[in-house]
Amino acid sequence: MTGTRTYGYTDTLDAEHYARALHADIRAGLTSTPKSTAPTWFYDARGSELFERITQLPEYPLWRAELGLLHKQARDIAERAGAHSLIELGSGSSTKTKLLIEAMDPIGLHYVPVDVSSDALRQASTQLVHDYAGVTLHALRADFTAPLALPKLPEDSPRLVAFLGSTLGNFDRSARGPFLHRLRGIMRPEDFLLLGADLVKTEQEMIAAYDDAQGVTAKFNKNLLHVLNRELDADFHTGAFDHVSVWNRSESHIEMRLRSRVEQRVKIRALDLTVNFEDGEEWITERSGKFTTEGLQAELTEAGLRTEQLWIDSNAGFALILTTRI
Repeated sequence: MTGTRTYGYTDTLDAEHYARALHADIRAGLTSTPKSTAPTWFYDARGSELFERITQLPEYPLWRAELGLLHKQARDIAERAGAHSLIELGSGSSTKTKLLIEAMDPIGLHYVPVDVSSDALRQASTQLVHDYAGVTLHALRADFTAPLALPKLPEDSPRLVAFLGSTLGNFDRSARGPFLHRLRGIMRPEDFLLLGADLVKTEQEMIAAYDDAQGVTAKFNKNLLHVLNRELDADFHTGAFDHVSVWNRSESHIEMRLRSRVEQRVKIRALDLTVNFEDGEEWITERSGKFTTEGLQAELTEAGLRTEQLWIDSNAGFALILTTRI
């Protein structure tokens, strides 16, 4: 499609944001018991490519299930919301969002992709403004886990906030409530929030999704070591760690871990830090929450959000949930 296009870009993060956050998380996480760090640091260029491969694996239905639900329900979502502005948190490549854009009618639509990656924002935004005439796009580089200051949007119609990919599961239970409260805070009474949520399945299915037969997820997990070696002048050896996937039943999340194969000492020179690992010690590199629809709706209610509609792919164990403010 061709036509007049409007594009804006706001960067709310200073040049040192990534390094500052990386330093703080790795220092705190690798000096805690048990060792535990955020999944953010997987995603350099190689990590992003490996994750794209993961989404196509037969053991990992999440990405395909959400895409399938959006294919089926995007029109219904658009009609229920009646929104002329779309705000997407953690937009990345904005692949799935194209279905919402098309269902909401691109002509006159205001789209705000929000991501911490300037490269991802610029690449996706360039493609979207090329594909959809009439869209007013304003990319926002920001950390959506912190309070958001949105660009000016029309006041005379509802807004739809999309938080897809079950990214909510990367927050532990104690952090999800405050995060959902903050999301509610950027919503007006007439606005809607669309969430994607991966549901609890059999333990075997959930573990397989994070420990595939081809070993792609293991490479993805160990890519963290390459990132830390490069960014923090560390001396991790990938052969000294095994990839492990564990179902934490009490917390209802999958944990990806790196298990030390030997007793070892790792130097992280940029932090002036030496980290000791015992033989068999495990380092939690990601927590991915899995939900029941009843439990998630209860959490949403606690945060002041009411479920308006629920769509479920029962075969893949995935749900889309449309909510408004109570």
